[in-house]
Amino acid sequence: AGEAGARAVLALPPNSYRADRDAVVGHYREVARAGLPVVAYNNPHDTKVDLTPELLAELHGEGLIVAVKEFSGDVRRAYEIAERAPGLDLLIGADDVLLELGLAGAVGWIAGYPNAIPDATVELYRLATSGVGADLEKALPLYRALHPLLRWDSRTEFVQAIKASMDLAGLRGGACRPPRSRLAGEVAARVVRETETVLALGYR
Repeated sequence: AGEAGARAVLALPPNSYRADRDAVVGHYREVARAGLPVVAYNNPHDTKVDLTPELLAELHGEGLIVAVKEFSGDVRRAYEIAERAPGLDLLIGADDVLLELGLAGAVGWIAGYPNAIPDATVELYRLATSGVGADLEKALPLYRALHPLLRWDSRTEFVQAIKASMDLAGLRGGACRPPRSRLAGEVAARVVRETETVLALGYR
């Protein structure tokens, strides 16, 4: 990646088995040897390895990571991460905790649903991450309106849902490659209903 010009890498912990602390630290040491800034990706739901605030602080303190994509869904962690690892950048890792993590000090968002409703989601991000001056009077109604769609980003069908919403919004989502299957039945109907509701409200 470095030789190809990448400016940073996003790296999951070892995920073919439930790695212990030593294996996780060793993994990030090896990744960091490439010389690129490393963003740790905490997704304990899928990897079964939890990059806790304590472990993130250890990795950051050793200079192995510069940021974390936080996908645990536990917004309380933002504050403990900031306490234990000042200077470690917090990136919003799931669309449906955007407001909470934005208010808690996140400095970026690795996002899904802006592919389907870019204007509204970028505006929501701006409102949520403007620090002490965060405009909750505008952010909360927008967040509530978009949240049924944003929740799909944390579900198994998130890629299919985002692509379906893109198609409905007039953007090209298209079909998923195998092994992901097409949405069907009530799941597909819900994505259509929730997308059409958001679009009918004028959000794009």
